[in-house]
Amino acid sequence: MAGCMKMINCYEPAVIKLLLFTAIFMCLPPPSHQTSSNTPPITDLQDGEDYIMSGSNRFCYKNSVVPTWRQTWTRIQVKVWSSKVFKVETVEGEEELQELERFTFWSWFQSLLREQHNETTININLFSKKTCFKIDPTANTKYTVKPVRKFDIYLFLVFLSGALLFVFADSLSRSPAFFYSAGMSTGMIASLVILVFILARFMPKKSPFYMVVVGGWSFCLYATQLVFRNLKVILREHWHMALGYVTVVGFVSFAVCYRYGPLVDEKSINILSWTLQLFGLLLIYLGMQIQQVALAVIVAALFSKNLEYPVSLAVAAWRKIMRRIYWKPLPRRLLTEEEYQKEGEEETQRALEELRKYCNSPEFSPWRAVSRLQSPKRFADFIEGSPHLMPNEVSVHAQEYGLAGLWFDDESFDTDDEQDDDKPSVKQE
Repeated sequence: MAGCMKMINCYEPAVIKLLLFTAIFMCLPPPSHQTSSNTPPITDLQDGEDYIMSGSNRFCYKNSVVPTWRQTWTRIQVKVWSSKVFKVETVEGEEELQELERFTFWSWFQSLLREQHNETTININLFSKKTCFKIDPTANTKYTVKPVRKFDIYLFLVFLSGALLFVFADSLSRSPAFFYSAGMSTGMIASLVILVFILARFMPKKSPFYMVVVGGWSFCLYATQLVFRNLKVILREHWHMALGYVTVVGFVSFAVCYRYGPLVDEKSINILSWTLQLFGLLLIYLGMQIQQVALAVIVAALFSKNLEYPVSLAVAAWRKIMRRIYWKPLPRRLLTEEEYQKEGEEETQRALEELRKYCNSPEFSPWRAVSRLQSPKRFADFIEGSPHLMPNEVSVHAQEYGLAGLWFDDESFDTDDEQDDDKPSVKQE
């Protein structure tokens, strides 16, 4: 208790000063309302026109076009640039814009925290009928305001990437090339976050430095956002540092991925595939301006993914029915004499090899077979690889069923026919 009282006594002057400072600003009377002649007018912006202004001014953009599916990848942006820095504050309508002219402690505090730019872009929602903003330059310099309505190719590429990722998620989850490239990309983008995560795992939870690690997450996110915001400047002016960072972090990420290797377990592959599909659906949603169209595309993608097998079965059944209706059977081609002999030899050799394998298998009983054979030695030679026919049997077969045999059969048939013709006919009385 005494320690707490000492701490309060130590910080008592600072607390009193902070309270007095807050009370003074809260008690300050608001400035006298400006007359309509002194209030800066509101400038209505038109698409494609340049507005060169100076000093503090207020602007409003009226969206007169009703969004349809044709504006799916259309983006409305208001670009503001100047030679010196300025502050921009965006509101929804003219009433909120009028309130910005009134002095309050909260508005003054927000103006101190607001970031200064010398070039910025204000994104306007397609479904917003009116969007207003105020520009306060730090010096009385000129700045340019230009609203643009155009087809955003980057928005379309985000949608296309999400669609391709959703379709090929199964094959990508099994690809080693995608595993290594995704690991290296994740390591280069979120290296600070991964470093803080590793330090948090090795640091004890009750350590006083644990709060520093927890607070480091916000710093990492802020640093990542700052890098992406100034990526063009970094690549243009500090390209050698960026190249060194990509080389070192990419090599470390590749080494970690190579240490653990690509996914082999089927459950892990399924989890990665589902994650890629969800990320693809998220990219589809972010890549389309019309939310209704985006949701319709997502639902269609999910149905097409789940109805792949029923649709394929229906298509196969329809093709089978159409073939039965319109398909006419073609006449079968008969084998030639050479093809017939070649096929007979190949099938005979294949059958003999299968017979040898069966005779050498444990299921075959050799004693029972030998007891029923007239020449067991010939059967044993056949199992060892000898021909199944003797040379004399081959010659007899060639004479009976070869070309000589066919010629002999033809001659015998011709002789019989001639003898039948030479016999005298018997007249019947």
